[in-house]
Amino acid sequence: MIPFPAVTSSAAASASASPALTPYLVLIGLVAAERLAELITARRHTAWSLARGGREYGRGHYPAMVALHTALLVGCVVEPWAAGRPFVPLLGWSALAVALAAQGLRWWCIATLGKRWNTRVLVVPGLPLVEAGPYRLLRHPNYVAVVAEGIALPLVHSAWMTALGFTVLNLMLLRVRIGCEDAALTDGGRLRAPASVHSAGAAS
Repeated sequence: MIPFPAVTSSAAASASASPALTPYLVLIGLVAAERLAELITARRHTAWSLARGGREYGRGHYPAMVALHTALLVGCVVEPWAAGRPFVPLLGWSALAVALAAQGLRWWCIATLGKRWNTRVLVVPGLPLVEAGPYRLLRHPNYVAVVAEGIALPLVHSAWMTALGFTVLNLMLLRVRIGCEDAALTDGGRLRAPASVHSAGAAS
């Protein structure tokens, strides 16, 4: 008998993961479609803001943010397939519940801000602070959703390396992003709790 331990082990792991992997890939596809819809909406809202004299802040870090969120979805697809990550029911269903709750919080932010919601940091002169919805409770509610989803979405199918990598890089990026938003608020003379700028994380 000729042993092929590495190939056999890898093939067995992939085969055991495949039944649960298919619906998971559908989930990631739906999240990707939702992200695309967000970008389209943000582009329309950017035009609306600029037409009213809006000023953009933090343009330099925006490509890194888009790249990181794209890498999250890619990692969610690649890691379970390539590493044979299993679907662990207790972990997977719990993570799915957190991911869905994060989506709910994100769309609560979008609905509250209306045309003021954006993935970019924009300040429109003369607009009052938005202090309704989740902004009554949290300073940056959208980023709470981002952090929760970044951990939970990969763990639905045990992609712990993707969850860890995204979380570490995202926390580094959020330090820059929130600092940018606070600077925009200070420049616009609006900084008070809860902080609010014209972006996904907070509102103006």
